[in-house]
Amino acid sequence: MATEYTMVCTTNHQDRLHSNVAITLKWNPPISRELKLNTDGSTTANPGPGGLGETFRNKNEDWVLGYYQHIPHTTPAMVGLLAIRAGLLIAKEHNLRAFEIKTVSSAAITILTNNHPLYANLVTECRSLMAEQEAVVPTQIYREQNSVADYLAKEGSKKEYQPRPTLLHFAPIFAAKVVNDDYTGKSFTRFVKHNKDECCSTHLIDGDGVFNVAGIENFMREVKLAECGLSYAVVSIMGPQSSGKSTLLNHLFHTNFREMDAYKGRSQTTKGIWMARCPGIEPCTLVMDLEGTDGRERGEDDTAFEKQSALFALAVSDIVLINMWCHDIGREQAANKPLLKTVFQVMMRLFSPRKTTLMFVIRDKTRTPLENLEPVLREDIQKIWDSVPKPQAHKETPLSEFFNVEVVALSSFEEKEEQFKEQVASLRQRFFHSIAPGGLAGDRRAVVPASGFSFSSQQIWKIIKENKDLDLPAHKVMVATVRCEEIANEKYVSFTENEEWRQLEEAVNTHSVRGFGRKLSSILDVCLSEYDAEATFFDEGVRSSKRKQLEEKLLQLVQPAYQSMLGHIRSDAFERFKEAFEKALKGGKGFALAARECAESFISHFNEECKDAIIDQAKWDSSRVRDKLRRDVDAHITEVRSAKLAEVTTFYETKLNEALAGPVEALLDGAGDDTWPAIRKLLQRETETAVSGFSAALSGFEMDEESRDNMVFRLKDYARGVVESKAKEEAGRVLIRMKDRFSTLFSHDQDSMPRIWTGKEDIRAITKTARSASLKLLSVMAAVRLEDESDSIDKTLIVALVDGKAGASSAKSITSVDPLASSTWDEIPPSRTLITPVQCKSLWRQFKTETEYVALDCLSCKEASKRNNNWLPPPWAIAAMVILGFNEFMTLLRNPLYLGFIFVAYLLFKALWVQMDISGEFRNGVLPGLISLSTRFLPTVMNLLKRLAEEGQGVASGQPQGNPNPALASRSFRGSTNDNGDVSTSATSEVTSENGTEYSSSSLHDKTHRFSFAGELRGPFFSVVCLSSHSPGLSSKFSCEKSNIMSLFFMDKLMKESRN
Repeated sequence: MATEYTMVCTTNHQDRLHSNVAITLKWNPPISRELKLNTDGSTTANPGPGGLGETFRNKNEDWVLGYYQHIPHTTPAMVGLLAIRAGLLIAKEHNLRAFEIKTVSSAAITILTNNHPLYANLVTECRSLMAEQEAVVPTQIYREQNSVADYLAKEGSKKEYQPRPTLLHFAPIFAAKVVNDDYTGKSFTRFVKHNKDECCSTHLIDGDGVFNVAGIENFMREVKLAECGLSYAVVSIMGPQSSGKSTLLNHLFHTNFREMDAYKGRSQTTKGIWMARCPGIEPCTLVMDLEGTDGRERGEDDTAFEKQSALFALAVSDIVLINMWCHDIGREQAANKPLLKTVFQVMMRLFSPRKTTLMFVIRDKTRTPLENLEPVLREDIQKIWDSVPKPQAHKETPLSEFFNVEVVALSSFEEKEEQFKEQVASLRQRFFHSIAPGGLAGDRRAVVPASGFSFSSQQIWKIIKENKDLDLPAHKVMVATVRCEEIANEKYVSFTENEEWRQLEEAVNTHSVRGFGRKLSSILDVCLSEYDAEATFFDEGVRSSKRKQLEEKLLQLVQPAYQSMLGHIRSDAFERFKEAFEKALKGGKGFALAARECAESFISHFNEECKDAIIDQAKWDSSRVRDKLRRDVDAHITEVRSAKLAEVTTFYETKLNEALAGPVEALLDGAGDDTWPAIRKLLQRETETAVSGFSAALSGFEMDEESRDNMVFRLKDYARGVVESKAKEEAGRVLIRMKDRFSTLFSHDQDSMPRIWTGKEDIRAITKTARSASLKLLSVMAAVRLEDESDSIDKTLIVALVDGKAGASSAKSITSVDPLASSTWDEIPPSRTLITPVQCKSLWRQFKTETEYVALDCLSCKEASKRNNNWLPPPWAIAAMVILGFNEFMTLLRNPLYLGFIFVAYLLFKALWVQMDISGEFRNGVLPGLISLSTRFLPTVMNLLKRLAEEGQGVASGQPQGNPNPALASRSFRGSTNDNGDVSTSATSEVTSENGTEYSSSSLHDKTHRFSFAGELRGPFFSVVCLSSHSPGLSSKFSCEKSNIMSLFFMDKLMKESRN
C-alpha cells in the first residue's frame, strides 16, 4: 500500500470497504529523520537506456543536493535499485547521514527486502551503505509525491552517458515548476482500490486479562509492522460503555471493529482490548479499542480491569482518545469523572519521559460552541488532576508536563450522520504524519521500535497484572535488550545457514580462497546490516552492545576459517619461496643476496595475501603467522646455507684430495732429499688455489670475517691433513716400499732397464746402492716435514743402521748408547712422527733379513757362472806358458813346490807393491821414486815377515786376530750369521759412505792396515793363504780374492789334469 497520502471518503462505511476511493497526494518533508532522499529511475525500453534522478531535502523543505545521470543499458527492475545505490553513494561522498529513502519502484523495494540472485551484489552494497549512512529502509510512494526525482530521471535519460553523475547543489531551472509545486504543497488526486482486507485486527487481551501472544505475532506479520522501525503510532480509545467508541474508530480510521446494534439494546460490545491497523494513514497507525468503563457486566466493585487496561493504554499509546458525552461536561458526578481519575492515578505509576496526547472527543455536541465547552472541560480536568494523590516528586508538577490535552467535538452520529462523517474526515487529517514534530505523537522519546512492540506489550501487561510500578525507560531498555538479542540470534543462525558462508568455509579448509576477506566481510556486513536495519530503533546502548556481541560471536565462528586461510597463505608463500630460492641459487645468484631478495619478496607477498584475507569487521593481527613464516624461512635458509657450505667445502676438499693425494704418494714413493720440499711446494700451491676459489665461493654467503677465516683455516688444515694422512698411509707400507725400491734398483740399471747379469757386475756395489736408497726412503717416511725445518733423522739412521752395523765390534767399545733406542726423534714432535726410531730399527732388521737372500743368490749365481763359462786358464798361467814354454810349464805343474814357491813370491811381490805404493812413489819422478823405495824396502820386508809370523802363530794356536772363525772365509759366499744375529757376507760387508768411499767390514773396526783372510784352497795337495792389504783410497771391488780364487781354481784343474 502506498504511503504519504490523504484519503477523503465520500461513501458510507460498508461501501468504502469494497470500492475505489479518492486520495489526495503531495510531497511531504521528512518525518523521522533530518533529510529525505527522493529517488527515481526512468527507462525507455526493457532493456534499454535510462536515467537516474534524486533529491536531498531537509525538514525545512530546503534543497540540499540533487543529481541526474544517464544509464546506457538497464531494466525497469534494476533502474530503481541503481537509483537507490547511486543516492547512497552520493550521500556517503558528501557525508549526508540519517535520512529517509522514498522511491516509486516497488520492484526495487522487493529485491532489497527479499534478495534476488541476479542483484545480490547490488543488494549487499545497498544494505551496507544504508547501515553506514544510518538511512531508513526505502518505502514506496506514488509518483505524484516524487515528481522532482521523476523529472530529473527523465532528464538524465535524454543526456549522453557520463561516468560521473551531474550534481545539482541548487534547484535546477529546468525543474523549477515541479520544485515549486512541492514547496507550495500542491496536491494531486488519485483513485485507489480499497477493501476490507487492508484492515487487519486481532483480539489483543480478552475479557479475563489473558494476553493473546499468538494473535499479536500473526497480526505483526500480516501488517509487516517490524519493517516500520520507529515510524508508527499507537492510538487507543477509552470511554464509558456504549458511548460509540468502536463506531468512532471505524469511521475515523476505517477499521472494522464490532459496533453495538442499537436495535438489540444497549449492552457491552467490546470485551477486553482489540487492536487493528489503520489503512491509508502514514505512518503506520495501530488503533486499540478498549473495553468501556462503568459497564454493568463488571459491576461497581470490579474496576481492576478498567485500571489495568487504562494503564496499558497509556503505556503503549502515543495518543489516547477519551470518548465522553457532551452533556457530562460541567457535571460533578458525570460518567467521565471516574475515568479521568483512573487515567491520572495510573499515570503516577508510569515513569515515562515523554508526553502522551489526551484527545477529549466530545460526542453528540449540542448547540453550545466548542469555545465555551473547552474551558469548562479543561477546568474540570485540572480539578481532577489536583485531587489525584501524587508522589512527593510530582506534588507541584503541572498537568502539561505529562499530557498534551486536545479537545474536539463531534455531532451525533445517529441524528446528524453526514455532519458527523465530515467532522470525522476532518479529524482524520490530524492523524496523518502524527509522529512528525508538533504532531499528535510528535514526542518520540522512549518509543519502542515496531519489531519489539509485541514483546514490549506482553511485558507491560505482565507487570501491570502483577500490580507493579511500570518504569517505561527501564522497560524500553529491557525490550531493547530482549529484542536485540533475539534479532542477533536470528542473524547468527541465518549466518550459519548461509550457503555462501558454508561453501567458503568448506573451500578454505582445503585450499586458499582468492578474495576470502572480501567475500567473508561482505557476508558479515550483510548479516550485521540486517541486524542494524531491524534493531536500528532500539535503545542505542543496548543495540550497540548486542551488535558487538553478535559481531564477536560471528568473528569467533569465522576465526578458524580465517586461521586456515592464513595457514594456506603461509604454506603457499613458504613453498613458493623455496622454489624461487632454489631457482635463484641455480641461476648463479649469490646465496645471501638470493636469500634476502626471496625472503623479502615472499614476506611482502604474504602481507599482500593477508590484506586480501583481512576481514573488515575484525581487528585481527596476522603478525604471529608472519613471524612463523619468517622463522620457517630463516630455518630453511639456515638449512640450505649449511648444506651449500658443506657442498662447497666438500667440493674443494675433494679437489684438494685429488690434487694432493696422488702427487704426494708419487713423491713419497720416489723418496729423496727433495721429497718434502717438493711436497711443501705442492701443498702451498694447491692450497692457495683452493683457498682462492673457496674464498670466492664464500663471498656470496656474505659471512663475517671471523667465520670466513675459520672455514678457510679448516680448509687449509684439511689440506695438511690430506698430506699427513697420505704420509701415514705410506708409512704403514714403508717396508713394502723399501723392498720394492731395493728390488727395483737391484734388478735394473741406471737407465731403468732390466739388468742382464753377465758375471762382471759389482754385486756388492749394487747391493749397497739399493740398500742406501731404501734407507733413504725410510728416513723420508720417518716423519712429516711440512715445516721448512732441518732434522738429523737421515744421519741418525745411517750411523745407527749402516755405520753401526759395519763397525759393531768397535761401536761397543766406543759408546754404549743406541741412537735408535727411543720412541721419539730429537727434533721432531710426536704429532709429526710417522715411524719412531725403535720402529725404524725393527723395520731395517726385517728389511735386511728379507732382502739378504737376493744378494746371496746373485753372488752364488755369479761364481757358478764363472766356473761354468771360464774354460781358459788364468792369465798368469798363460803368461807362464808363454815365458817358460810348455815343457817348463808342465815341469812346474809336475813339481808343485816350484809352483808354490812362485806363487808365494808373487804374493810377496804384490804385497810389497801395495805396501810401498810403488806406483805412487813414481808419480813425482823416477829418481825420487827410486830413492824413496830404497829407503823403505828393508823396513817393509821386515814388517811383512813379522806379520806373516804373527799370522802363522795365530793359526797354529787356533786364535786368529782378523777373524774369530777361520771357516767363515770359505763359507762367505754361501752366507752365515754373525754374533749379533745379522746376516754377514762378502757382498754385504761393505757400505758406501757419504762421499762414496767404500769401506770393508774390517776397515770399519780398524782404520789401520790389516790383513784379512781371503780363502782356503780346497784340494788334496796343498792350501795357500792369501794376504792382502787395504789402504784408504783403494777402489778395488774384490781386492785380491777374485784373482786368487780363480788362480787357485785354475791350478786345481791343472793339477787334476796332470794327475790324469
